[in-house]
This record gives sequence, structure tokens and C-alpha cells, in this order.
Amino acid sequence: MGNESPLRPPTGTIPTEPGVYRFRDSTGRIIYVGKALNLRSRLANYFQDPATLHPRTASMVATAREVDWVVVGTEVEALTLEYAWIKEFDPRFNVKFRDDKTYPYLSFNLSDPFPRVAIVREAKKVGTRYFGPYAHAWALREMVDELLKVFPVRSCRDGVFRRAKQVGRPCLLGYIDKCSAPCVGKVSEDEHRGIVLDFCTFMAGNGEGFVKQLELQMSDAASGERYEEAGRLRDRIGALRRSTERNAVAFNDDTDADLIAVTEDPLEAGVQVFHVRGGRIRGERGFVIEKAEELTSGEVVGRAIQRIYSEPGITDIPREILVSASVEEASALEAWLSEVREGPVHLRVPARGDKKSLMETALKNASHTLQSHRMKRSSDLTTRSIALEEIREALNLAEAPLRIECIDISTLMGENTVASLVVFEDGMAKKSDYRSFIIKTPHADDTASVAEVVTRRFSKTSESAADDTLATEHIGEKKKFAYPPGLLVIDGGQPQVRAAQDALMALGVTDVPVIGLAKRLEEVWLPDDPDPLILPRSSEGLYLLQRVRDESHRFAITFHRKRRGKAMKTSALDNISGLGEAKAKALLKHFGTMKALRVASEVELTQVAGIGPALAAKIHDGLHPRNEAS
Repeated sequence: MGNESPLRPPTGTIPTEPGVYRFRDSTGRIIYVGKALNLRSRLANYFQDPATLHPRTASMVATAREVDWVVVGTEVEALTLEYAWIKEFDPRFNVKFRDDKTYPYLSFNLSDPFPRVAIVREAKKVGTRYFGPYAHAWALREMVDELLKVFPVRSCRDGVFRRAKQVGRPCLLGYIDKCSAPCVGKVSEDEHRGIVLDFCTFMAGNGEGFVKQLELQMSDAASGERYEEAGRLRDRIGALRRSTERNAVAFNDDTDADLIAVTEDPLEAGVQVFHVRGGRIRGERGFVIEKAEELTSGEVVGRAIQRIYSEPGITDIPREILVSASVEEASALEAWLSEVREGPVHLRVPARGDKKSLMETALKNASHTLQSHRMKRSSDLTTRSIALEEIREALNLAEAPLRIECIDISTLMGENTVASLVVFEDGMAKKSDYRSFIIKTPHADDTASVAEVVTRRFSKTSESAADDTLATEHIGEKKKFAYPPGLLVIDGGQPQVRAAQDALMALGVTDVPVIGLAKRLEEVWLPDDPDPLILPRSSEGLYLLQRVRDESHRFAITFHRKRRGKAMKTSALDNISGLGEAKAKALLKHFGTMKALRVASEVELTQVAGIGPALAAKIHDGLHPRNEAS
């Protein structure tokens, strides 16, 4: 094969067993780690003609100078080793996990003779049992404060515990019954551990069992006229119920499950996790995955599962894990999770009922996580400055493009074609300068539509400027266009970019650089270059261009839907002689729907202001065309 990669090992030397492989660059640094059920078959995919590879894969192969591998016994072992190497070497072409924050956990250090309950930010210590993560530390502190009334376990640090033991006097919590005071021997080591294990059992979801048990004890105490004891039990029941009510009810039964939802764009994915125990959401977290490699939705879910359950000390894995997309390697993940849990674990996509409804909620939260990450990233001044400078360097511009405009065309089978023009200044959207266009060129395709919009945008005449409609988000007088941009972006490939460039040249505009950004592969197209420019995957400049393009697409789609909706409402009235737009709107407003208008009689039509008998007859005939005799 003429295009065979120079780093390809002889095919016969590549084993056909499961394994994990590593690509290295010229310095020997590991740049990508992957796994395979059949190493020979998987690695062969990388050594094709680079033109047939995904751009990110092609970039990785072009950077690599060496590939090696390790053979393992099973796919589960490959899964475990792959994740361990990704964590150890942090390869630049593998996915990156970006947590916006560290989430609080509730921990019990069961390896200590007198286990302590604590709120921690990492779940990594062996011999410690963790619950969570939780969204807010303050809510977790309030819940623990309530539960210490029922499960008075030690919560003090080791220094406080030793000092109380030396002086033979407990701390304040021991006096107010929020600690059983094992430091001074009020309870034995075994008794205190029993209270800790009860606390753990409650946190694992068996809350109702404790409530029922305490209710029976309270009834017995009241029957035996031990009213002080009954009162204490009543207070404990109240504390348990209050702590339980803090958690949202997810399912009507006592289901234990984790829900993992993923929403994504071409560059990143937002992940939301709900931990449901005893039918209630006991913890949740969200994080962002940066997709440095080409991944399907199911592969993103698989990566998230590896991340979530690979932390040291994680033992609270439920029998059921609900996911938002089917995972191709589900069997291997199930086998691996079953080993960690020491019991069966099943992955599935919920199809109906409460679980599907909760998954939809999780997907909304995942979308919010991704959106929040974007907003935080785009609002940072330093990041925006870096992005603009990267764009300047990549396009060889004289100065950073402080004003970027982007054009997108929206149509449906050539009908109601419209366009949008959005504006970003200093890396931030400037909605007051947004414009929307109704394409006037008959039967215009994308290139003709782009040329028309560019001509109307950059024409010097006030008439062409007055034709353009301001963004629907803003109210006010029509305005002329502002000063020219430092960069014009077209949502499309090279044909659209050339059409824009030709339109600029026809107008004599030579100081506005123009590029295209193709959605499918995030390629940057220049007017005269036969090959696209591939910006680095981690580039802030690429991220900014994507945001500009996506905003233009959103704005165009919104305007197109409005235009299409109006056209559908009035299309049956358009060809009726003597019926203008104002009277058509009056008819629709009077009758409410086209269906009601069609069944109206001529007399009923004349009840609308401005509709006389002659026009009513025309409207009636127009809505009920008569079949001509054959």
C-alpha cells in the first residue's frame, strides 16, 4: 500500500488477543492510550490513508512515532489497565475530565477503633466508607447535625478525642447527646461501632426500617409510662424524618440505582450523576468531559462510568446503573463493576415510567452543567484574550479580531430561506448588533444566499442597510450596520467561503478576512486554500469560533421557524385577489384557526372589519376551489 504508515509494525507481530496499546511522540511521551478486544484488528484502523481518518485521529497518528502494547487476559483487564494508564500519563489525545468543583462526601473511617463521621472533599482512603457526593456542603452539614441526635457517633478530630480522653471529660457534643462519648467510656468500642454501622445502614437507604423500629420502641415506652424515654424517641423519629425529607423522592419503591446522563456537542460533553438509594436521591454531581478523541454518545457514557467508579475507596455501587445511551462495551463494564461490587451489576437505558422521567431530569441537569461550563469559560477575560490571540496567530492576521461576525443560512427544501448575522465583540456576544435577513434571490442555494447577505451587510448604501431586520430579541428603530468586523465567519465549507470572498471583492472590500467553520469536523476553511486548517483540539480559539458559529445557527433557526410558521398560517390566503396581509391577519385573529376559517360562510366572513360581500365571496371561493367539469 503506497500510503502505509511508517510507524506501522509488521502485521504478523501484532497479537490478536485483548490488550492495551500506547502511541508515543518523538520524545517518547505517551500521547494516546486505547484498549482492544483484538489488538491487530483495532490497530489496523489507525494505519489507513490519513484522508479517510477522522481529523483528530489523523492528527494523533501524524504526531505519533511509535506504538506499543500490553496483552491482557480479558476485556475487563484491558478496561482497568486502560483507565489506569490514562490517569497516570494524562495523554493529550484522550478525553479530559473537567470538574467545576470538588464535591463533598460523608465518610466513616471504619479502620479506626472509634470510627469518626466527617465531611470530606475526596473519596480516596482505603478502609473508609463514603456516601455521596452531595451538591452542597451546607446541606450535608445540616443533615449530619440532625442525624447525630439519632446516631450519636464520634465527629471530633483525633486531637480533640485524645485530649478528652486524657482529662476524662467529654466535649460539648457529649453533654448535649450528639455524641455517645466513647472518649470517656460512656459506650464501649463495640457499642460505638454498632452505632456507626447503624448510621451507615441508614445512609445506604434503609431509613424507613429505623423509623418503624423507633416507633415501636416509642409505643412500648409510652405504654410503660416511660414518658421521658418516649419523648426522646419521638425527637429521634422527627430527626430521621426531617433528614429523609431533604432528599427528593425519585421512585415510589425502594430502588437503589445510579443514573448517568450525558449531553454533548462536538467538543465537550456534560455528565450528570444521580445516586438514588431507597427510592430517594441521596447525592448528585456534574462534570465536563473534553473530547480530545472521536467518541460516540455510548463511548462517552462508558468513559464517565470508568471515571466515576475508579476512585479509590468507592464501594457503594448499586445493582442497577441507568444510562442515557447504550454502551457498546456494556458486558465488559458490567463484569468489571461486578468485581468491584462483589455482586452483579447491570447497565440499561430506561424506556418508560419513573426511571425514564428521572433520566430526562438528569439530562436537563447535564445540559445545564455543560452550559455553565461554557459560560464560565467564555466570561473569563484572560481566556477570551488567549482565544483571540490564538485566532490571530492561526490565521496570520495583523491584529486580534476584536469584532467577529458570523453568517448562517437556514432553509427547508429551498422555501422561506433566511439568514442570520451574529456579532461577538471581545469574545462576548453583542446581541444589539444581531441581524436577520429574508433572502430575496429567487431559488437561491447556500452559496447564492451567502453572497446576498454579504452584499447587503457590506454595501455602503443606506437603502440596503434599511432593508435588514434587527434581531427579534431587541425592540427599537432599525439601525445601520456598525463598523466592519476584524473577522467574518461563514457557517459552511469552502464553497460558501469563496462565495463570501467574491461578494466582498465585488464591493471593493479588501480588509475583512473571511473563513468558514464546517460543523461536521470543526475544520477552518480559507478562501484560496485547498485543504482546511485544523486548530489544536485544546485551542481556546477553536472553542470561541465554535460558540460564534453555534450562536449564529441558533439565531437563524429561530428566525426561520417564525417565518415558516407565518407562511403556514397565511399560505392559503396569499393568492386571493384583493386580500392583503393586514386583512388576512384580521381574519385569522377573528376565527382563530385556518380550520375555523375554512368552514365559515360568506356571511360570517363579512363580520370581520374590512371584509365586504364581494371580497367575502372571493375568500370563500379561494378556500373552496370548485372542480371543473371534465
